[in-house]
Amino acid sequence: MSKQRKRPNVVMPTAEEDRAITAAAKADPDAPPLTPAQLKAMVPARALRGRPPLEARKQLVSIRYSPEVLAYFKATGEGWQSRMDGVLKAYIARRSRRASSGA
Repeated sequence: MSKQRKRPNVVMPTAEEDRAITAAAKADPDAPPLTPAQLKAMVPARALRGRPPLEARKQLVSIRYSPEVLAYFKATGEGWQSRMDGVLKAYIARRSRRASSGA
């Protein structure tokens, strides 16, 4: 069963408390309130988390390679899948150049 997170009870200030908070903020020269333009430009922190979306997302596939190929690339250390992808991309580029040159 999944855990349910309890949200804290948020008590909103009264109109009078809000005016007092706003007055105190405006009186502080080191922390002026944000302008409407600044507030509009703000982005929720949730939107900034993680890696930016890629234009061309990679696809998850299941494929079988010979043991020699896997052993070779795994022996190169961390990131062997990315290196394998790079080798395949270089192969495609070479084949594309040959096809466009009429060979």
